[in-house]
Amino acid sequence: MTTPAGLTTLPFDAYPLRTDRLMLRPLTDADVDDVFAYQSDAEVVRYLPWPVRDLDESREHTLTRAGFTRLENDRDALILAVELHGEHGDGDGRSDEHQTDERQTDESQNDAGVNDGVRGPVIGDLTVVLESGELAQIEIGWVFHPDYQRKGYATEAARALLELAFAHIGAHRVLARLDPHNTASVALCQRLGMRQEAYFRESEILKGEWGDLAIYALLRSEWEAVR
Repeated sequence: MTTPAGLTTLPFDAYPLRTDRLMLRPLTDADVDDVFAYQSDAEVVRYLPWPVRDLDESREHTLTRAGFTRLENDRDALILAVELHGEHGDGDGRSDEHQTDERQTDESQNDAGVNDGVRGPVIGDLTVVLESGELAQIEIGWVFHPDYQRKGYATEAARALLELAFAHIGAHRVLARLDPHNTASVALCQRLGMRQEAYFRESEILKGEWGDLAIYALLRSEWEAVR
């Protein structure tokens, strides 16, 4: 299916993605325990509209999000598990601050045996939202377990996410909405080459309090120039 702006909308399960250390794929019921490990952490959800969840709540939420596997209509979403390759375990990796370009999507590797039969832990998840099919606008977001932060995994996963949005889906513009006090996400946007387009003061109510909102974005032409 192609929108008037040329945006291709396909089920994501046709395109599992691998990077050097990660696989991006739809969530499954087997991921509940891994997802619960970070959904139950108050610091992880500090800047998210989620509450801290217990195991049953996390299971219900994960199974619901596991059904979000395709983009067809505006506000449809893909939720992608970030699975660490089994052979990497808890390796130190490289820091986000000093990471070089990672190998991106390799379609020759997109088959059922992505991890050679070795399942690694799910260390976070990514969100892709069809903001506007007509205008080819995609929104992205991320959350990661604190044990796997500052090791380059978020940058590696987000770069693959941009590859998906621009090269496979055909987005014209990719944006991220975030709390500007979330310095880790701000730094990640900057590493991705995204520009701050807007800063709204006390425009959101987050966990019962007024909060600010920043919008970062990247155009396809900008992504191609630095790719």
